[in-house]
Amino acid sequence: MSDLCDIGLWGLAVMGQNFALNMASHGFKVCVGNRTLSKVEDTVKRAKAENNLPVYGALSVEEFVAKISKPRKIVILVQAGKPVDETIEKMSQYLESGDTIIDGGNEWYPNSIRRAEGLEPLGIHFVGMGISGGEEGARHGPSLMPGGPKKAYDMIAPIMKKCAAQVNDGACFTYLGPIGAGNYVKMVHNGIEYGDMQLISEVYDVLKRIVGMSNQEMSEVFSKWNEGELSSYLIEITSKILAKKDDITSKGEVVDYILDKTGMKGTGRWTVQEAAEQSVAAPTIAAALDSRYLSARKEERVKASKILKGPTEIPSVSKEQIVEDLQAALYAAKVISYAQGLGIIKAASEKNGWNVNLGECARIWKGGCIIRAKLLDKIQAAFETDKNLANLVIDPSFSSELNVRQMPWRRIVTLCVASGIACPSLCASLNYFDQYRRESLPANLIQAQRDFFGGHTYERLDRDGQFHCLWDDAHKDIGDLNARTTGEL
Repeated sequence: MSDLCDIGLWGLAVMGQNFALNMASHGFKVCVGNRTLSKVEDTVKRAKAENNLPVYGALSVEEFVAKISKPRKIVILVQAGKPVDETIEKMSQYLESGDTIIDGGNEWYPNSIRRAEGLEPLGIHFVGMGISGGEEGARHGPSLMPGGPKKAYDMIAPIMKKCAAQVNDGACFTYLGPIGAGNYVKMVHNGIEYGDMQLISEVYDVLKRIVGMSNQEMSEVFSKWNEGELSSYLIEITSKILAKKDDITSKGEVVDYILDKTGMKGTGRWTVQEAAEQSVAAPTIAAALDSRYLSARKEERVKASKILKGPTEIPSVSKEQIVEDLQAALYAAKVISYAQGLGIIKAASEKNGWNVNLGECARIWKGGCIIRAKLLDKIQAAFETDKNLANLVIDPSFSSELNVRQMPWRRIVTLCVASGIACPSLCASLNYFDQYRRESLPANLIQAQRDFFGGHTYERLDRDGQFHCLWDDAHKDIGDLNARTTGEL
């Protein structure tokens, strides 16, 4: 190698290898390093096999840093948490002021903020960049969600824009805001992903257990849906999954052999925690997370299935009508899931002063990532039309679609309840719709109860100010009413 490399990548599990090859395939010289040296050798061999791509290995952290042109740009793709801290500690002793570290893992955003603050005295920039698209996306073009100093973003943009997925209006890469913003957007992206996957699984359950379709028939339904308004990566792969023959027994489809226990890495839980922290309702995503918890209790569910009984009579409904209603219900619930996720980002952005552009979030999710969908074109348009849109569901285009689809949506939820088929996210989405669209909720009674037992006061419809009622003879004057609301969220 006669010249220094354009960029470095440390951490050569499959995602790291694939992203290194992605960058090299766009003409950038990439230096790669890894704690286990055999991975470095394997990556360099892969690069040579793939048209002799310009990937060069390093046998130590010091050599790795020395092979990268200044100001250095280094992507690290190691396990989140302590391994990231250890990698930064080893690497930073060889870096110089003006260099940039880009963490591409699924990291809890406060950790990225802490690391950026620790590197700032050294003059080293730190970028937390979410990468979505899995192994295939990393190799051929993922959605990239960076947050960090604008100066660092401008340094890495020429490389990342070429390596990201490309859609009709540009690369799926944009500046999301200061450090923490990129990790946050990726976290919520994964939360929306949780909701979307759960909604699809509930529709699958209805098609299988109520409609009585075979895997091949369901595959054809999802394939047809993927040609219309539901077109998305997750709908596409669901069709392929349902049609895939078992590659071990050669009998039936592989989906029927998979244990019904869903794994998780933590980003869905973080999203629900953040929804609570930001006081944003996200019941669709929360229901999806709860469903994963319940799925993990397989042994308990097996025992419970012998004790707890569901309905014995299932309503008789036209199967064609059910399939038609499912399409409408799934679309409506997906809109709600996106609305909740974007609402969390909006609240956090306002609280932290990030100034995240929600239209740009939708745009960079249109390609490369797991939640890419035709629906995102309309979401992007909604926030470009009204940058202060309070909630996606009140955009004129989406509100009219939800209003039109509410009856088939209600029929599906009613059918599931009557049939004893759980539909937690479909139902949670509908409940969100029904609560958000109401001018008046029964929250007045709850606030009255709070005032009765705790003197928490209440506001009135007919006049301004805080009020407390002496509900019965046991209640006394509580003094300064304003003090009673201190600490309210």
